[in-house]
Amino acid sequence: MKLKKKSLWLALLASFALVAAACGDSSDSNDASTDTTEADAAAADTDDDAMEDDDAMEDDAMEDDAMEDEDHSGDLPGAGVSVNMGRANWSSGYVHAQILHDLMEEMGYDVSSPDGLEFAPDLGYQTMARGEMDFWANSWYPGHLSWWEGELPDGSRIGDNLVRLEGSVMPGGGLQGMLVTKAWADENGVTSLDQINDDEALWSQLDSDGNGKGEFFGCPEDWTCDDIMASQIEFAGWDNLEQTQAGYDAMFAEFLTKAQAGEPAIIYTWTPTAYLAQAVPGETTMWLSVAEASVLDDSNPLGREGGESYDQSPGYSGLDSDVCLPGPDGCQLGWAAADIEVTANAEWLAANPAAEALFLAFNPPLIDMAIAGVALSDSDGSQAAVEQIAADWIADNRDLADEWVAAGLAAG
Repeated sequence: MKLKKKSLWLALLASFALVAAACGDSSDSNDASTDTTEADAAAADTDDDAMEDDDAMEDDAMEDDAMEDEDHSGDLPGAGVSVNMGRANWSSGYVHAQILHDLMEEMGYDVSSPDGLEFAPDLGYQTMARGEMDFWANSWYPGHLSWWEGELPDGSRIGDNLVRLEGSVMPGGGLQGMLVTKAWADENGVTSLDQINDDEALWSQLDSDGNGKGEFFGCPEDWTCDDIMASQIEFAGWDNLEQTQAGYDAMFAEFLTKAQAGEPAIIYTWTPTAYLAQAVPGETTMWLSVAEASVLDDSNPLGREGGESYDQSPGYSGLDSDVCLPGPDGCQLGWAAADIEVTANAEWLAANPAAEALFLAFNPPLIDMAIAGVALSDSDGSQAAVEQIAADWIADNRDLADEWVAAGLAAG
């Protein structure tokens, strides 16, 4: 079953049309190498002197390589530079953050382990703005721009001390929305959150505490998506629904138990993440639609600081009916696909152009990060497991990693 779910998960990701795969063919170069080797062997069989000369030349080449490798670390742009890297407190962002950490070290930087500075967004952006953390690779924009509006003790705006590396990591990779139990939705003709809110026969089945409101599993406090959802409820007039907030893993475990039993349940989730490999859309769950009129705009209905950045228009409507329940306006998830990007302290970034070039080049394939998330979910979840998965990915994708590092080295 685990292999089946992994396959379904990968197929689902491909259907999102958010992944662009580029495959290279090395067969020509391998054939050329084989032909050259065979020619050299034939020449060696017929000319001992040529073989000796070749050996001598090979020895000289090895000596030259050794001289080149002796010590060029001092020439790397990060040599002698200590970096404080952090990460966000959701596990789906751990592996790509660790990959970037490792590539930074290949450029000579002495980078702290990301798990040493792990924050929710509210503290993450404050810490970066104060210069106590140099960067992280876990920003979700535009929603996280709300945290830029805060003020530091010196009176400066948090965002005035930060730089957003647009186009880095996974542009448009943060697909997000609500999952609902498929069996329950099929049995009750459920298609949209608006429909559930308007029909007591539906929302009352989600009212586990008897307070007269149906509950859905939302986000932990300070993840930003919790603020966005609170604003969505107000904006859409979903007066009969409310968000449950707790640790996400605990909420997901409860949701999955209900979904697998066919019981009514709804939860917010996103990509890339291993959660969808368990609550498989089209099998156990379905993505749930909202009406176009319920897609949150920049009106900031709750008057939150920076709440204009909660704008989710035009939402996302690219999923098919085999994984998404079409509502009155088709499969409209109500959430925009967020840009997952690097954010850095402005002063630090200005002093490290090589790091900036690496960040802008760094675009790990979304499907690869989904696979990495499944691997992390199947592991003990430790930092050692994160480091091993990241190291394995770099080894398996050395050419791509070298391209990113080369971009950084060229700028340094």
